[in-house]
Amino acid sequence: MSDVLVLYYSRNGATEALAREVCLGIDSVEDMSARLRTVPPVSTVCEATADTIPEKGPPYATNRDLDECTGLVMGSPTRFGNMAAPLKYFLDGTGSEWLAGTLSGKPAGVFTSTSTMHGGQESTLITMAVPLIHHGMIIVGVPYTLAEISTTTSGGGPYGASHVSYNKKSVQISADEKVIAKALGQRVAEIALKLTRAS
Repeated sequence: MSDVLVLYYSRNGATEALAREVCLGIDSVEDMSARLRTVPPVSTVCEATADTIPEKGPPYATNRDLDECTGLVMGSPTRFGNMAAPLKYFLDGTGSEWLAGTLSGKPAGVFTSTSTMHGGQESTLITMAVPLIHHGMIIVGVPYTLAEISTTTSGGGPYGASHVSYNKKSVQISADEKVIAKALGQRVAEIALKLTRAS
């Protein structure tokens, strides 16, 4: 089995719910497995540090996860059209992996959640892809051959999976959002498998 790393930050649960749909898509590909990881929040107090193991949910990502994965799908809530600080903080600590080419040639996809329909989904997805491009990763989107890309009335598009949480009392990923998230995970896993077999 080869792992595709699903790396995300989630504050209120929507991005985590989308991450779990991405995992289902990865796990649907034979010989591929999703490795779900999160990152700790960034403290506003410089001396504060997070526990090494979260109280609940998946473990925190380490740089070793990047080395061991055959692909990456990364997600974050939107913060003013960009990824949240905790995920950016984690990426900022991957200079050694960049120098070593750890992620070079591996496929990657991105996903996000927003409070509103026009809350910066596309800009967040694009800016999340930028550091992955610097790492030499192969960016994977969602093609328009997937019908839900054209029919969704909430999240999801060609740049990646997304979710709109506006006016929802709990995390409710729509049917189209689920299909698009699973398709993204499946595409990254299928490409990772082909690249692994070709090398």
